[in-house]
Amino acid sequence: MSTAPSDLPVVVVGAGPIGLAAAAHLRSRGVAHLVLEAGEGPGAAVAEWGHVRLFSPWRELVDPVARELLLEQGWEPPHPDRYPTGARWVEDYLRPLAEVLAPAVRYGTRVTAVARHGRDRLVSSGRDRSAFTLHLRTSAGTEHLAARAVVDATGTWGTPNPLGGDGVVALGERESADRIGYRVPDLDQAVQRSRFAGRHVVVAGTGASAKGALLALTALAESEPGTTITWLVRRSRVGAAFAGSGQDELPQRGALGQLARAAVDRGPVTTRTGFRTAEVRRRDDDRLDLVAFDGQVVEEVDEVLALTGFRPDLGWTDELRLDLDPVLQAPRALAPLIDPNEHSCGTVYPHGVAELAQPEVGYYPVGMKSYGRATSFLALTGFEQTRSVAAALAGDHEAAARVELTLPDTGVCGGAGTFDDESADGGGCCGAPAVEVLSIGGVGTR
Repeated sequence: MSTAPSDLPVVVVGAGPIGLAAAAHLRSRGVAHLVLEAGEGPGAAVAEWGHVRLFSPWRELVDPVARELLLEQGWEPPHPDRYPTGARWVEDYLRPLAEVLAPAVRYGTRVTAVARHGRDRLVSSGRDRSAFTLHLRTSAGTEHLAARAVVDATGTWGTPNPLGGDGVVALGERESADRIGYRVPDLDQAVQRSRFAGRHVVVAGTGASAKGALLALTALAESEPGTTITWLVRRSRVGAAFAGSGQDELPQRGALGQLARAAVDRGPVTTRTGFRTAEVRRRDDDRLDLVAFDGQVVEEVDEVLALTGFRPDLGWTDELRLDLDPVLQAPRALAPLIDPNEHSCGTVYPHGVAELAQPEVGYYPVGMKSYGRATSFLALTGFEQTRSVAAALAGDHEAAARVELTLPDTGVCGGAGTFDDESADGGGCCGAPAVEVLSIGGVGTR
C-alpha cells in the first residue's frame, strides 16, 4: 500500500440516521470520509419499516450538525413536535441529508469483511500503524478499499433473533421460513392483510414490536372473522411486558403497554406463558405446530411473527480485535451503561469515544450496532456518539471527551407510536387514550 494511512479517508459503513450523522460531523471538521451503503438509497433499513410511527418527535430525530448543513441548503425542517413514520424520516430528512453529503455516499456497496492491511488478527507487529482494508461486493464484482478508520453504523436490522427459545434457530424453523416473519407487517397493504386475515397467527415476543403487532392483529380480527392470535411469552408470567400504569419512564411506551393489555383482554388472543420454542413441525395440511422445550404445543398455526429482537452481525469484523461484553455483544465499557436489566431509556448516560473505542485502534461501532443485543437505543444518543467519534478522528480530544447531550428525564425510546395522526402535537406516541389502528414496530430510534 503506497498511501500513508493518515492520507486515507474515514469510511462510514451504513447510510442510515447514525451513519449519515457521522458523515455530517466528519464533513464539518474537514475530515475526508466515504459512506458505504449496501442498499440503493439512504436509510434503506428504515424504509423497510416505513409504515411504523416512531416514539420520538422530530426534534429528537435530527442531528444538530446535519440540521445546520440542511438549513444552509434551504431545507424546511418538519414540525419539531410531530412524530414521523419511518418513511417520512427517510423522505423528509435522510434523503435530503444524503444529497447534501454527496458524492461521499456510495450505494449498492456491501462490506463483506474488514481487516488490517495484509494482517490477520494474530499479527501484532505494526498493526496500529496499518490501514484498514475493506472487502466490498458490488454489482460490478468485488474489490478492496483502504481506510484510515472505520465507523460501523450498520445497525442490527439485518440480523433478527430467531424464534428458537434458546437463542438458536429452532428445529424446522428454516424449513418453514415461508410461514415465519421477523418484522412487523404492514396490515394496511392488501397483500399483507390477506396473509393474516382469517388465520391463526402466533406472535412471539414481549417488546414494542410484539405489542404493536398484537394491537394491529386484534384490530384486524374485529373486521376479519376467524382471525385468532396466540401470544407466546417466554417468561412464566406476562409481568412487565405491559409496562404501563405510570411505572415506565417512557410515557409513550407505558401507554403502548396499557393499550396492548386492553387488546389482549378483549380480543381473540390466547396467551401462553413459559413457552420457549424448540421445534416447528409442518403438518400434513401445511399448517404448523410449535413445540416448546417443556412439551407445550400450539397447534394448527397459519403464520408466525417472531418479534424477539435483533442482534449485531459480527461476522464481517471477525479479523478485528474487539473487546465486547460477553452478554450484550456491545463494547465492554459501554455495556454497564445499557444493560437492560439495570437501565431503561431514561437512565442510559450519554457516552462517546471513550466507551466505544476498541483494542483495534480506529474501529468504532456506533448507533444500534454499539448496543449489541441491548434494546432501547436513542437517536439522540447515536448523534452524540458520532459527534464524539468525529472529534477524536479530527484530533480534538477535548471535544471528544466532553458530554454535549442532556437527555429528557423520561428518555426517548424508538419503536412504534400508537397514533395515526402525524399532525398530533404533544402527548407522545401513545398519549391518546384510544386509537383506531396502531402504528407498529420496535425499531426506529430504538
